[in-house]
Amino acid sequence: MSDTLERIVQLIQAGKLKISEHGYDEIADEGILVRDIVSHMEDAVVVEDYPNYAKGPCVLVLQRDLEGRPLHVVWGIPKGESWPAVLVTAYRPDPDLWTEDLMRRTK
Repeated sequence: MSDTLERIVQLIQAGKLKISEHGYDEIADEGILVRDIVSHMEDAVVVEDYPNYAKGPCVLVLQRDLEGRPLHVVWGIPKGESWPAVLVTAYRPDPDLWTEDLMRRTK
């Protein structure tokens, strides 16, 4: 687990999380439930980690929903802040754009 993801998990467990407007739009479009994302954080696997991202540390993780279907979720922490964990976006990865394990982009 990356330091970024570890901090995100701790913030979520403490109830210090926020969903961005874009995040709300994306999960609504994809039919993803927030509880599917938040309840499976301990199983999240880092796909890409950006600890020095200009807007603050963020991480793309692979998770599974309550039915076991894959999700990619981007979490961040605002630059210069210690909280909240922000759900930036979430989507169901397109298998044509990712390797079979959904861990690397193919295009």
